[in-house]
Amino acid sequence: MTELDLLIKNVRLVNHDAPDTPTSDIGVKDGVFHRIAPGIPADAAREVVDGKGLHAFPGVVDAHQHWGIYNPLSDDTANESRACAQGGVTTALTYMRTGQYYMNRGGSYEEVFPLVLESAEGRSHVDYGFHLAPMQKSHIEEIPELIDRFGVTSFKVFMFYGSHGLHGRSADQNAFLMIPPDERYDLAHFEFVMRGVQAARRRFPELADTISLSLHCETAEIMTAYTRLVEEEGALDGLAAYSASRPPHSEGLAVTIAGYLAAETELPTINLLHLSSRKAIEAAMLMAKTFPQVDFRREVTIGHLLANVETASGIGGKVNPPLRPQEDVDALWEHLVAGHVDWVVSDHACCKEETKFGDPAGDVFAAKSGFGGTEYLLPGLAGAASAHGLPLQKVAELTAWTPARRFGLHTKGRIAEGYDADLALVDTSRSWTVEAADSESAQEYTPLQGLEVGASVESTFLRGRQIYADGKATGVPQGRYLSRPTHR
Repeated sequence: MTELDLLIKNVRLVNHDAPDTPTSDIGVKDGVFHRIAPGIPADAAREVVDGKGLHAFPGVVDAHQHWGIYNPLSDDTANESRACAQGGVTTALTYMRTGQYYMNRGGSYEEVFPLVLESAEGRSHVDYGFHLAPMQKSHIEEIPELIDRFGVTSFKVFMFYGSHGLHGRSADQNAFLMIPPDERYDLAHFEFVMRGVQAARRRFPELADTISLSLHCETAEIMTAYTRLVEEEGALDGLAAYSASRPPHSEGLAVTIAGYLAAETELPTINLLHLSSRKAIEAAMLMAKTFPQVDFRREVTIGHLLANVETASGIGGKVNPPLRPQEDVDALWEHLVAGHVDWVVSDHACCKEETKFGDPAGDVFAAKSGFGGTEYLLPGLAGAASAHGLPLQKVAELTAWTPARRFGLHTKGRIAEGYDADLALVDTSRSWTVEAADSESAQEYTPLQGLEVGASVESTFLRGRQIYADGKATGVPQGRYLSRPTHR
């Protein structure tokens, strides 16, 4: 009797809590994992896929993306979700704010966020959700409604926006941020955001563990001063100049400020985003030791793990915080393997060539910040894991289980009965070379051009439906907006 919609035979299961990768079959019914065991008969399912002994990873929860920052949100949802599927990503959490870029408007989230949802609806190949940034005082007052009405449980502070723009110096932050003329986006605002998020945790105690605040930790005043120094000295150019203009101690200081404010406001759920340097990650660890009552989570991006200021392909690698010298890359891997990093993300932000490169074209300070990379997340990390002594189970933890738990995605993050049937079949023995033209993203270049990647995603499934195979995203968009927390 047929009981399954899909049966994937002969795979090696990778889960965060298993010490090995046993050979098994995976049965799916009604979009969830229904039966996981060896030797499930083929006639038990309407569709049977041969897993060919590949590793089956939980579908990646890429908890840091930026859809709609440089292109219309509707376009990015369609195009960049295809790149997600290519990278084994089945859930994308994307940051959104008011102000220039994104929806390019100010005002309340009550007005703006329904437009965000409308722009994305029906266009994504993967499931998705949003983090929102309270940019002005009234946004802090909206936090409870955003949680209760829209299922947005995670929020963000961009610490350097107080007196520094997205790409560099900015003369008028209020105009850039589109906030009221009598308000400031500064340390006091960050404190009040923390108090607002903690007030929401107290208001919704049953949701408290899934309500958190993420921070982009860089210090505007130091970056502005060092940008001037680097330009005046003229000894550096390209990505090395950009890294020097936003030095690691700027990250470390911002992390320290964030940690102290979290303790002061009694907000225990703090996420420190895209730590890029030894100084930043060690400052984060110091804050965790100093304030043990705060549950700090530490994030690193795949770009900062796979590229440095010398190996990245040109100033297309400009990103905030910057790509760093190799000694910082080594430090990130050191801490990753030691268990000091909680999740790895892409920080995917599709920025096409016509937008990315400024005038003059070779000036890193004139270029826009950010680049895509979600398509390299799982293959890049799994492919580099063995060389660094990182177990595959740890890859599953870093890319799926831990971010799913933190951000209230209780149906995601592992291959087990009752969870959403999201998975990626990965050949951990097939290497390939990054070519921008092969990407499903609309971005025409990549800083990882020419990089040899040691593993390949062969196919990706979202709730039991194949969304990527044979090098291409497949089928019509069936991704859903995830109002969080989700429940099994």
